[in-house]
Amino acid sequence: MTITERIAGDVAVIDIKGRITLGEGAELLRDKINSLLHQGYKKLLLNLADVDYLDSAGLGEIVGTFATVRRQGGALKLLGLTSRIRDLLSITKLLTVFETFDSEGEAIRSFSSVNA
Repeated sequence: MTITERIAGDVAVIDIKGRITLGEGAELLRDKINSLLHQGYKKLLLNLADVDYLDSAGLGEIVGTFATVRRQGGALKLLGLTSRIRDLLSITKLLTVFETFDSEGEAIRSFSSVNA
C-alpha cells in the first residue's frame, strides 16, 4: 500500500493505493493521519479510488481514524468508493456515518461548512 498526500486549500487529501489490511496497511494509514493532525490539518479527505482490497482490520482502522479526527475537532470524509467498498460500508451500516463523494471538487467544497 502506498499513501500520498496533497493539500487543497485547508483540506489534506490522502490518496491511498493498494490494500488496507491488518498490519502494515492499517498502521501506515494511522501514522499518516496522526502526522497530518499534528501538522494542524483538521479537514481530511481519504481518496479510496485506488484501493483494491479492504479487510475488516482496514475498515476498523478507517473507523478508528474517523473517531480520532472527530475527537480533535476535525472532519474526515471519503472519496472515490469502489463498488466493493461501498457495498461493505452499506452492509456494515457505515454509509450512514461517513460523508462520501464521487467528485473531489465537491468533497473539498463540502468542507467549507466545517469549522475545524
